[in-house]
Amino acid sequence: MSKKTILVTGSSTGIGKSIVDYFVAKGWNVAATMRTPEKSTFTPHENLRIYALDVTEIQSIRKAIDLVIQDFGDIDVIVNNAGYGAVGIFEKASPEEIQKQFDTNVFGAMNMIREILPHFRAKKDGIIVNITSMGGRITFPLYSVYHGTKWALEGFAESLQYELKPFNIRIKNIEPGAIKTDFYTRSMNLFSNPAVKEYDTYEKVVFNNTQSAEKNAPGPEVVARKVFKAVNSGNYRIRYVVGGQGPLLILLRKMIPLSWFMAMVRMATEKGWKKE
Repeated sequence: MSKKTILVTGSSTGIGKSIVDYFVAKGWNVAATMRTPEKSTFTPHENLRIYALDVTEIQSIRKAIDLVIQDFGDIDVIVNNAGYGAVGIFEKASPEEIQKQFDTNVFGAMNMIREILPHFRAKKDGIIVNITSMGGRITFPLYSVYHGTKWALEGFAESLQYELKPFNIRIKNIEPGAIKTDFYTRSMNLFSNPAVKEYDTYEKVVFNNTQSAEKNAPGPEVVARKVFKAVNSGNYRIRYVVGGQGPLLILLRKMIPLSWFMAMVRMATEKGWKKE
């Protein structure tokens, strides 16, 4: 039996890197893609190859897919992991910052899926993994634009599964809760607009409270294990929640009224804030 091949976007750090390492250890052929391959820190391995890929550039995607198929002979799974996180007060967000987040998190995933579908359709097999977020099904303050991208990707993927099932193409949305990566530090941008000061106290309190979620969060390897489980499941289950308090929060969102859930979120995220 030939080795299966997985292509992972945004694999230079964090969750993407952990997925690459985990699948290499499991004996898969792995195509680790990133915008700047020269910055790769992967240990060389016969099953691993590094490729340049920018999910916002169609030609970059096509070139990478062609090279992976040329090198490994096939692609069985793609993982849409590349993402961009900018948070903060929506009124402070510039149109450019909003566009960048949708370009990467939503349109980037759509670009990857559209370009791989001819290959998957031709062989009537393939798995599309989207690293979404529990934030694609529940919300927190300061994350409105980020949530917008994740909710969009969740809805898109769910609808798309109808179209792809006749071709035996499966979609798996992996929905991490808080995970200990550089998302909360180096990778996260905070919207800034000095002309809008009215939210400053609220923003500072909520931002500090939400950042604390990372302190006791599990590492990205839990997501890698969940991806491996999902792609080997053999079924059409779409959603897999993993990490931190994600599973519990998703369950609560299903079980209690929205007003109760939002009150619970406010208690946690607005702790220490006094309305002026």
